[in-house]
Amino acid sequence: MSGRKSIVGLGELLWDILPAGPQLGGAVSNFAVMAARLGNDGAIATRIGTDPLGREAMAFLKDTPLDTRYIQEDFSRVTGTVTVALEQGQPRYTIHEPVAWDFLEFTPHWLALAEQADAVCFGTLAQRSPASRRTIESFLHETRPQCVRIFDVNLRAPFFSPEIVEQSLELATIFKLNADEMPQVLSLLGFPDSAGTTPDFLLNGARQIIDQFPVQMVAITLGAQGSLLITRKEVDRHPGYPAKIVDAVGAGDAFTAALTHFYLRGAPLSQLNAAGNRWGAWVASRSGAMPALPDAERDDMIHQIALSR
Repeated sequence: MSGRKSIVGLGELLWDILPAGPQLGGAVSNFAVMAARLGNDGAIATRIGTDPLGREAMAFLKDTPLDTRYIQEDFSRVTGTVTVALEQGQPRYTIHEPVAWDFLEFTPHWLALAEQADAVCFGTLAQRSPASRRTIESFLHETRPQCVRIFDVNLRAPFFSPEIVEQSLELATIFKLNADEMPQVLSLLGFPDSAGTTPDFLLNGARQIIDQFPVQMVAITLGAQGSLLITRKEVDRHPGYPAKIVDAVGAGDAFTAALTHFYLRGAPLSQLNAAGNRWGAWVASRSGAMPALPDAERDDMIHQIALSR
């Protein structure tokens, strides 16, 4: 299972402006940082402003193993932000626009990255602007046939549409979503019986998607209840691992990064599930979406996952 892989997060890098202060994130960026922490050549293909938040983002990422050479700088647009307000204890998100990552450019530098990538993770949010959507599609089309393309749907209203979801599924190898997103996705795709979150409903929904699109796996996260992985031939359910939750932000992205790490190494479905849940629980038990990962702790976790075959 050795060997470094080229793993790319393609899309948004943003700051969550929380009551306690700003926190760096963005689903594909969280994914890329964790992929790099797991020992891969992780890179983020995104765009930031030259404003103070852009400089702060670069300073933070320089202390991670992430390759930052593919972060574009925009001299006229700001770095992405999301204002998070609490209403009766529940978060409400305002995703500001337009920002730098709404104007991703498919440069020769990015073409070279696409051609060497072993895996690319993308979602719907960064496709909200026509310019970035064209760039993301161009990047994915230039990857090699064996490149694993992970579509983490990450629905954030109003920044998705049936067309974006359908065309993204046409390009995906793995489709990742959570249980609450499955009814929304099935409704967007026009499937009948698109309301529910029971295990049977989720399994049936995943099979409908696999039957209609070229995806090879559907990965459904169930929060503290674990996850469900479905392929054309197999199904595996994992109950999850207990964790003392400190901050669940980024846990799903860590799940996706760990699943991708082991998928590229030919692991069986049960081990992919174990890996995703272990790393998701680990991130949820730390503060922030990109917590530091000591080498000894990483090696111990990977050893535990290897025993789960």
